[in-house]
Amino acid sequence: EMSNMLCGRTTHPQRLIPGGFSKIPSMKELSGIRERLKASVPDLQAVAKLLKSLAPKIPDFVRETEFIALTSPNEYALYDGKIGSTETDSAPAREYLSYTNEYIVPNSTAKWAKNKRESYMVGALARLNLNYDKLSPLAKETAEMFGLKPVCHNPFMNNIAQLVEVVHSVEDSIKLINDLEASGLESQSDYNLPEIKVKAGQGVGAVEVPRGILFHDYTYNKNGVCTKANCIIPTNQNHGNIQLDLKAIVPKIMDKTTKEIELALEMLVRAYDPCISCSTHAVKVHFV
Repeated sequence: EMSNMLCGRTTHPQRLIPGGFSKIPSMKELSGIRERLKASVPDLQAVAKLLKSLAPKIPDFVRETEFIALTSPNEYALYDGKIGSTETDSAPAREYLSYTNEYIVPNSTAKWAKNKRESYMVGALARLNLNYDKLSPLAKETAEMFGLKPVCHNPFMNNIAQLVEVVHSVEDSIKLINDLEASGLESQSDYNLPEIKVKAGQGVGAVEVPRGILFHDYTYNKNGVCTKANCIIPTNQNHGNIQLDLKAIVPKIMDKTTKEIELALEMLVRAYDPCISCSTHAVKVHFV
C-alpha cells in the first residue's frame, strides 16, 4: 500500500525521479497509512511472542565473521551513510571496491567477496550489529526478547534481526509521517523534473536493501550514454560466508539423521534469504 501510494505501483516504482518524486501524496493519504501502521504493532508483538516460543529450535551455531553495512551517526542507516565494518573504519560509498574485493572460485559460477577475512556477511544481522544503538524503542525491546545484541555471530539469528527491523521500520515510518505533517506537507507542490545538463561523469551509490548492502556504480560519456556499470548485490557478497558456514556446521551435526542434516543446511541457507533460493527451489545434499 505504501509503495502504491508513494510510487504509483506496488512493484517497479514509477514516480521516482532525480531529486524526489513526480507526485507527492496528500496528508490524508499519509494519515491513512499511519493508522494502518499503528494497527500493525499488536500483530508484530504477537509474531514476536510466537517466534520467542520457537526460539529454542534456533540452532546454537557460531562462526566468527566480519559484518558490513551502512552506518550513520544520525539514524539506523538504510538509505544514507558510510560503509561500516565490524573490523575496519568506515568509508564513503565511492571506496566500495576496497571492501568487496570480488574474486572467482573454481567451484562456483558466481563471484565471491571478501574484506579482512575469507568472507563477510551483509543483511539484517549485519545492520543490527553495526547500528543497534539507533534502533527504535520497540525494536530494541524486540531484540532484547531474544537476547539479540551486538556482535551476534549466529547466522540463524538473521531472521530474528529481520523481525526487529520490521518493528523499527513501522515505528520509523510513523515518526516520518508525523514529521511531514508538522513541516506542512500540504503547502508543497508536486516536484518537477529539473533541467539536466548532460555531461560525462561517474556516480556511485550504496543503499541497504532487505538482503544487505547494494553497491551501484555508473559511468556516463559526454553524450549521456552509460558506458560502464557495476552492481555488487547482497547475495554475491554473502556467497563466501554461506559456504564457510556450511563447512563449519556440518561436522557439528554429523550425529543427526539424514533428514535432520538436510533441514539444518536448508535452514542455514534460507537464513541469509539469498535470491538463489527463490529462483532455484532446490537444495541437493550428497552424502558420501
